[in-house]
Amino acid sequence: MNNVKIGIIGTGHLGNLHTKLLKEVNDCEVVGIYDLDITRAQKVGNDHEVPVFDKLEKLLDKVDAVSIVATTSSHYELAMEAFKNNKHVFVEKPITAEIFQAEELVKIAKENNLKLQVGHIERFNPALISLEKYNLEPKFIQTDRLAQFNPRGTDVAVIHDLMIHDIDIILSLVKSDVKDIQASGVAVVSDNIDIANARIEFENGAVANVTASRISQKKMRKMRMFQKDAYLSLDFTTGVTEVYRLVSPDDKSLEHFISFGEMGVGENRKAVIYEQPQHKDVNALKYELQLFIDAIKNNTDPVVSGEDGLKALKVAELIISKIKESQKIEI
Repeated sequence: MNNVKIGIIGTGHLGNLHTKLLKEVNDCEVVGIYDLDITRAQKVGNDHEVPVFDKLEKLLDKVDAVSIVATTSSHYELAMEAFKNNKHVFVEKPITAEIFQAEELVKIAKENNLKLQVGHIERFNPALISLEKYNLEPKFIQTDRLAQFNPRGTDVAVIHDLMIHDIDIILSLVKSDVKDIQASGVAVVSDNIDIANARIEFENGAVANVTASRISQKKMRKMRMFQKDAYLSLDFTTGVTEVYRLVSPDDKSLEHFISFGEMGVGENRKAVIYEQPQHKDVNALKYELQLFIDAIKNNTDPVVSGEDGLKALKVAELIISKIKESQKIEI
C-alpha cells in the first residue's frame, strides 16, 4: 500500500495540531482539510500549506481516511458519512455524544473492515508507556485531573471532557466488568457539570476513585496505583513515573534501583526498592496518529479501538446518571 491519504475534519485548536503533526507522520499524505468555518479553515490551510475543501464530499472523494476533530455532537454524523464512503476513521474522544451512536459506528466499522480509532491521547503519555515492561494488576487506583477554566469543552460535562481520559486508562488496566458506581458532581461556572468525583467498583474487587475538575487554580494530571507488592505514581504532566516495589532481599540489584530498607517479619520480610522507569520522549498526539496510519497500512487493530471508546463512554454516562440521581436525592 502507498502512503495513506488522509483529510482532517475540523480546524479548531486540536484540528490545527492534527494538521501539523499528520504532515510529520510516516507513510501519510495530508490531502486537505474541511471545516464549516471556511475562514478558520483557510488560516490553518495557509499556515500548514494544506489544501482547503469547501465541501465534505469533495474531501472524502480524495482520501483513504479522515481525522475527525470537530465538536462531540457532530462526531456521529461525520463518522457515518466517512464510513458510507468506505473511509477509515480516527475520531477524537469522546467517540460520540450518545451510546447508541457509538454502538452503531463500532458495528459498521467491524462489518466493513474499516479502522475506527478513538483519540484517548493519555494512553500514549510517556508516564504510562514507560510501564510497558511491568505486570500491572492494580487493586486500587486514585486519579486527579484538574484544569484551569477554559470555555473550550464546556459544551459537555467534565466527565466527557476530562475524566474520560482516566476512565479509559482504568478500563484498559483493570480488564474487569464494572460492578457499581457512586458519584457526585456540580455545575459551577457552566451549564454542565464542572467538577465530579466517582468511585468505580469492579467485579474482580478492584476500586478506582476518580476526580476531575475544570475550575481548579492549579493544573494536575496524576494517577496512583496500588497492587500486590507495588505502588506506582504517574504524573501525566511531566511524563514521569515512580515505582516502589516489595521484593525478596535476594532479588536486589543495586545497579538498577535505590533501596529503602526492608519491612515485614521473618519469612515475610521484603526489601523496599525504588525505580523510575526510563522516560520515553514521545509526542503523544503524533504517536497515536502514527499508530492509526500503521493500523491502516498493516491491516491491524487500532490500539484504542472503537470498542474501547464505547466502553469509556458507557462508564462516563453511568457516572453522569449517578450524579443526577444524587442531586435529586439531595433536593
